[in-house]
Amino acid sequence: MSTTASTATEAAASDRAGASRRQGTFYRGDPGMWSWVLHRITGVLTFFFLFVHVLDTALVRVSPDTYNEVIETYKTPLVNLLEVGLVGAVLFHALNGIRVMLVDFWEKGPKFQKPMLWTILAIWVVVMIPGAFFMMKRTVEVMFGGH
Repeated sequence: MSTTASTATEAAASDRAGASRRQGTFYRGDPGMWSWVLHRITGVLTFFFLFVHVLDTALVRVSPDTYNEVIETYKTPLVNLLEVGLVGAVLFHALNGIRVMLVDFWEKGPKFQKPMLWTILAIWVVVMIPGAFFMMKRTVEVMFGGH
C-alpha cells in the first residue's frame, strides 16, 4: 500500500480538520493581521513616494524651469493633505517595524506583541495629531482666511 493513500474516513476527518482551521484563521480582523496589512501598504506607499521624489528631483538637472513648475504644483492643499498622509504612513511603518523587530528578536516579544501594537498606535496618534495640525495650519489659513 502506498504511503500517500488514505482511507475515506481519514480523508473526511482531514477535510473537517482543514475546514475548521480555515474558519478559525481566515481574516477574522485580528489586530495583528491588520498591522501586517498596513505595514505592507505603508511600505509600498513610501517606496512610490521615494520613486517619484527621485524623478522630480532629477528634473532640476534636465530642465530647471520644468522642475520649478512641478514644485509649484506641490504647493496645493491636496498635496499638503497627501503629505500628512505620507508622514502618517512613514511614522506607522517605522513604529511597526520596531515592534516587528522586538517580536522577532526579543524572547518575550511574542508574548507582548498585542500590547506593543496598541502602544505604537497610541504613540502614532499622539505624534500625528499635533503633526497634522501644524502641517495643515498654513493650508487652512490660506483656504479660509486667517492671520
